[in-house]
Amino acid sequence: MLATAPQHSTTIDPVALRRAFGTFLTGVTIVTTHDTEGRPRGMTANSFTSVSLDPPLLLVCVGKGASSFPAFETADCFAVNLLQEEQKDLSNLFASKSPDKFANVAYDSVHTGAPVLGDCLTWFDCSLHQRVDAGDHIVLIGQVQAFGTSPSAPLAFCRGRYAAVKDPLPPGWLASSSMIVNYLVESDGRLLLCREGDGGWALPRATRRILDGRLPLANGESLPLLPEDTFLYSVFDVADGDPGHLVYRARLAGDAGDICLPEGVRFFGFDELPYEQILTRETRSVLRRYVSESNGRRFGIYIDSHDGGRFAMVEDTRPWAGIPQLWERGSAS
Repeated sequence: MLATAPQHSTTIDPVALRRAFGTFLTGVTIVTTHDTEGRPRGMTANSFTSVSLDPPLLLVCVGKGASSFPAFETADCFAVNLLQEEQKDLSNLFASKSPDKFANVAYDSVHTGAPVLGDCLTWFDCSLHQRVDAGDHIVLIGQVQAFGTSPSAPLAFCRGRYAAVKDPLPPGWLASSSMIVNYLVESDGRLLLCREGDGGWALPRATRRILDGRLPLANGESLPLLPEDTFLYSVFDVADGDPGHLVYRARLAGDAGDICLPEGVRFFGFDELPYEQILTRETRSVLRRYVSESNGRRFGIYIDSHDGGRFAMVEDTRPWAGIPQLWERGSAS
């Protein structure tokens, strides 16, 4: 027979309890789904945790007082988007009562159709595994169908305010500032390569991730890229001790014929890529994978690791639509 503890009536100050809960340092997420009319809905929440690896489960709590609660109450899928340290404004937007949070925020559908936000620290695309009623919240347990991550620093929250996380990367990881950033730039079925000093070809390089939508070239010109079509594509090391590589895939904005390319920079058709003149095996592999995935318009994100790496597949490659969202306080500390 199951024994239960006797229940004693006590008075708990909800304000003091909320403050006590808020001393637990957490990350910040934006949970997203669609309502019954197909409109994207989302809210900021920090009541998130992993649950299981086999099967892959996570959970998040949604406050019943949140304006988007009705959408989560009936949804059969949702996405959890973990924010990185530069996304405080995004967090504040989705915590607000703004009627159109998705108006100016990039998002895409990956596996389930739930909105996956662009440029986040990590995202999880989930089908609903279980919905549990829990007081003034519901607990959504999701089964992870796809996910992606980045080496950015996380956005943290504690005692009702944002907090900084120092040195978030564990040993063996490279900080993004010390990594080489390459771009796979496509234009009308052609890819941009740059001539190296040793005569080989390589992907164009940037000093950091591009934020202004323009890839600088050696002659002082720059290539305009479509921000909504720029995604992380691959993360890998070339050799022990060398900087790692972040490779983003991007699409040229406009016609390549209207841009003056410097000597040693040119677009190659998929069937004329000079694989034998590309000196690193990893870059050749990235190019071959891109050409293969382009044929089916089904792309993946490759993350290298000591055990061989892994792919997170992207089923739907339609351009990211605009969206603004933020924090409905239903689940925030």
